[in-house]
Amino acid sequence: MDARRLVETDIPARLDRLPWSAWHWRVVVALGVTWVLDGLEVTLVGAVAGALVRPDTLALTEQEIGAAATAYLAGAILGALVFGRLTDLVGRKRLFLVTLSVYLVATLLTALSTGFVSFALFRAITGAGIGGEYAAINSAIDELLPARVRGRADLAINGTYWAGTALGALSTLVLLDPKVLPPWLGWRVCFGLGALLGISILLVRRHVPESPAGSCSTGATRRPGGCSGTSRRRSPGAMGPSPRQRARCACWRAPASTTAPSRASSSAGTGGARFSGCR
Repeated sequence: MDARRLVETDIPARLDRLPWSAWHWRVVVALGVTWVLDGLEVTLVGAVAGALVRPDTLALTEQEIGAAATAYLAGAILGALVFGRLTDLVGRKRLFLVTLSVYLVATLLTALSTGFVSFALFRAITGAGIGGEYAAINSAIDELLPARVRGRADLAINGTYWAGTALGALSTLVLLDPKVLPPWLGWRVCFGLGALLGISILLVRRHVPESPAGSCSTGATRRPGGCSGTSRRRSPGAMGPSPRQRARCACWRAPASTTAPSRASSSAGTGGARFSGCR
């Protein structure tokens, strides 16, 4: 293998040794909210299907409603494939913001749909945003959380899907009630609720740093003595850099020799440098 494509790092092992802290909780919450969005989306579509067949809404047929659901699933699959590849090219943190923005905009446009074509198109784009989140989330779980709790954290994060279904069911009970909102407006407000939730999640996502693998793949290790981020606060009981700094730092070192062995690979070249993490 080309030596310029090899890096050496001890950051994953150091991350695994960190004690569980409030920073880890913030990462779990920031990742789990995406599954809340997915559960919300699926429940909303199932709940508003009855309203969308009314002549004063979109007047969709049963077949068109089924086709719109298929478009959402197809978009999710395509989004996972495309955005999953892009995470290695532009980094996890940046893709988190991109995929969430795609979801937010597409959900808002869904609320403004005027017919079957626009509704199905916007549902497909919404699915693409959610599918991209799937790939980025599972990468972040593997690369940021300690191995000893990774399985439980993964289960908890993915389990928040059902919190989204509960939220969607409760919201439709009110928003689709003709006594509260007219049918032509209620279904649009339901999708607007998803967009509003997406905006709030953008604020939470700032707690998710770039992963060590993301720093390597985007070439962050090329800067001599540079780091991709720092943190002033330290985790209680942790020695050295804080969990956030250990997760985000990507310090560069000149190789001791051109034949030095490398233990980890990256998709971005490092010019023969060894990636050792921040000290």
